[in-house]
Amino acid sequence: MKIGNRIIGKGQPAYIIAEMSANHAGDLENAKKIIRKAKEVGADCVKIQTYTPDTITIDCDNEYFQIKKGTWEGDNLYKLYGKAYTPWEWQKELLEEAKAVGIDFFSTPFDTTAVDFLEEIGVEFYKIASFELVDLPLIKYVASKKKPMIMSTGMSTLGEIEAAVKAVREMGNEQLALLRCASAYPAITDQMNLKTMENMREIFGVPVGLSDHSMGSVGAVTAVALGANIIEKHFCLDRSIDNPDAVFSMNPEEFAAMVRDVRQAEKAIGVVSYGATKQEESNVVFRRSVFCVKDIKKGEKITPENVRVIRPGYGMEPKYYEEILGQAALRDITRGTPIQLSMVGELL
Repeated sequence: MKIGNRIIGKGQPAYIIAEMSANHAGDLENAKKIIRKAKEVGADCVKIQTYTPDTITIDCDNEYFQIKKGTWEGDNLYKLYGKAYTPWEWQKELLEEAKAVGIDFFSTPFDTTAVDFLEEIGVEFYKIASFELVDLPLIKYVASKKKPMIMSTGMSTLGEIEAAVKAVREMGNEQLALLRCASAYPAITDQMNLKTMENMREIFGVPVGLSDHSMGSVGAVTAVALGANIIEKHFCLDRSIDNPDAVFSMNPEEFAAMVRDVRQAEKAIGVVSYGATKQEESNVVFRRSVFCVKDIKKGEKITPENVRVIRPGYGMEPKYYEEILGQAALRDITRGTPIQLSMVGELL
């Protein structure tokens, strides 16, 4: 998968997305600050969401539209989305801000009117949210634009993921990545089941990653160690700025620490390599080798009493130790001298 000039996939650094969501708290300047700060702390991309309360639900107070559990317990869906949405009149300006600071920018559309709007302003790739993974008409419409797509799979059965992937491919779009996601806010690490991410890569043959709603970096770093190509985290300026997403979002210091941890994990994973690494080269001399531990006269027999395998490693390799026992010294050898093959020979 390719986003701009970035290849997303095996052997490439993880693509790190800062999800703005509602963290602008209804303030355009906050939204711009989030973009600038995301670039500063090492994110590759900023993501927003494109919907209005009326494009995602209806204004209704009956029981079906009440949130009964979780972070937003007691809220009405329409009112919650009214507080959380990113005004469409901002979004072209935010795209330009991202271009100005040199960070990628994309969005999650929640209906076809949002897709049309994002096409108009020039968004170059799309995200499908976990809750929309079952909206196959929307997925097909997005896929028809032939742009890269990232789909979150929270709550989804394997069959639902298969149907969504099929919908994308039926539209002739192969630019697809799948994210493991726990659609809880905040999520807890011990229910991430990151092995599912690996399994999705095996089944669907696409780049995979983690959309992480947990607190801290453990999930992100572990996912990268398991081969994640994409990491997405909610990002805010400060959790004290009241908005629906603040409680499970990372502040700049936390996000920067996560990026450092992820990049360090990638270095630690490295490549298949045997033998001494650069950092080990100076310690090779402290391996064991064969040394004279008691003065030996020329012609004297080599025995366990006068040679031993000890540290450091300046003498012959220990694999020759048994071979030289019983042979004669070809010269005087003083205690503390590393034994070389040239110093010993067969007894006459």
